[in-house]
Amino acid sequence: MTRIPRIIIAGTHSGCGKTTTASGIMAALKARGLKVQPFKVGPDFIDPSHHTAVCKRQSRNLDPFMMGEDNLIRTFESASEGADIAVIEGVMGLFDGIDASEVSSTAHVAKILDAPVVLVVDVKGMSRSAAALVKGYTEFDRDLKFAGVILTKGGSEKHRAGACGAIDIPILGWIPKSDLMSVESRHLGLFMAGEDSKLKDTASFIEEHCNLDAVIAAANGAGDLPNIPTGAGSGNKTDDVAVKVAIAMDDAFCFSYRDKFDYLKAAGAEILFFSPLTDRLPKADAYYFGGGYPELHLARLQDSPCRNELKKAADAGIPVFGECGGLMWLGRSITTADGKTCKTAGLLDSESVMHTRFQALDYSIGTTCGNSFLGKGLGFRGHEFHYSRTVADADARFDYILSRGKGIDGGRDGLVCGSVLAGYTHLYFGPEFAVKFVDGIKKSNKQ
Repeated sequence: MTRIPRIIIAGTHSGCGKTTTASGIMAALKARGLKVQPFKVGPDFIDPSHHTAVCKRQSRNLDPFMMGEDNLIRTFESASEGADIAVIEGVMGLFDGIDASEVSSTAHVAKILDAPVVLVVDVKGMSRSAAALVKGYTEFDRDLKFAGVILTKGGSEKHRAGACGAIDIPILGWIPKSDLMSVESRHLGLFMAGEDSKLKDTASFIEEHCNLDAVIAAANGAGDLPNIPTGAGSGNKTDDVAVKVAIAMDDAFCFSYRDKFDYLKAAGAEILFFSPLTDRLPKADAYYFGGGYPELHLARLQDSPCRNELKKAADAGIPVFGECGGLMWLGRSITTADGKTCKTAGLLDSESVMHTRFQALDYSIGTTCGNSFLGKGLGFRGHEFHYSRTVADADARFDYILSRGKGIDGGRDGLVCGSVLAGYTHLYFGPEFAVKFVDGIKKSNKQ
């Protein structure tokens, strides 16, 4: 049994102040000298960037649908090693899961980890009704353990008295409206931490307006984590380096699950990070372009020194793998929402066009059909969220058949051209998938 002090910061809905409150609590705990391990429920790449900037420890995603419950616990335990407390930010509303179910909701993760919950409630425009809202949330599922409530976007003392007066669980915070507790946003969500880092400076504000001692006490009251089996699924690291995988990581390509890198390393991959915006292409056995914002950096990407070198690598048969923004960049062109078309890497027979509304938002389930270095019959789970639409040539080949999700073309995803494979699905690499990924690279390099 493992005991890790832990607390979940959940919300009534998206936009209630969950991310700013969670990040502020992390900052305040760190300011007290605690080592804080941050987590985010669900397939989110942006909020974890703020956690990481605040805590100076890499935030991790916790998603039961993609990871499975055992792998979720493994990730939680391994990432929390050496930390004094784990703070887990929820996703959407507390009970919002897949297809109107509990699966992959914040409540689901709270149950898996047996973690106490702090409910964040936006009280703008209400007073005594806040008590009814809290009562509904806390009594909806009595298997959850509520440590208390934090009220956000508070106003005057009269407003505070009206909102707090009838709430019958501990009130752990009253956070007044403040520009400090806000982050700019755009399509896909908030700005990344590197673009808007003000949440790092919220420690004293949260210390003043929240009962941090009560939050710590609730986290310390969490019990032991359940035992889970070790073995093939645990991702135990091999000492042998089988392949070198160069991973694009900069402002244009910044979306990734950090578990993916750990599992690739455990499978024998040496990870090399590089910036397509500024760097030459490093020598590697495979290249990986994740999601991000290539559409915001097209001029610099076009002038990148690695653009022509990448085409030479692909022509030489070196595997190139892309997801979402990587798919867009590896095609022939990207047209921005204002109608400007820019040439891109030209490795795939496709063009991508940005739209003002999102084109897909869902989890994905799929299987490879044998058209790429991944081989045939490899199952995977992931998610897709994008504002672009990619159109492939009529004779294009695909490697992913989705039983759930939209992909590039009505359930077909994973566009293939030679050694290049890219799709809209952000794949979650578990330990088994990572082994197959590395094995596929090795086999490609032997051909």
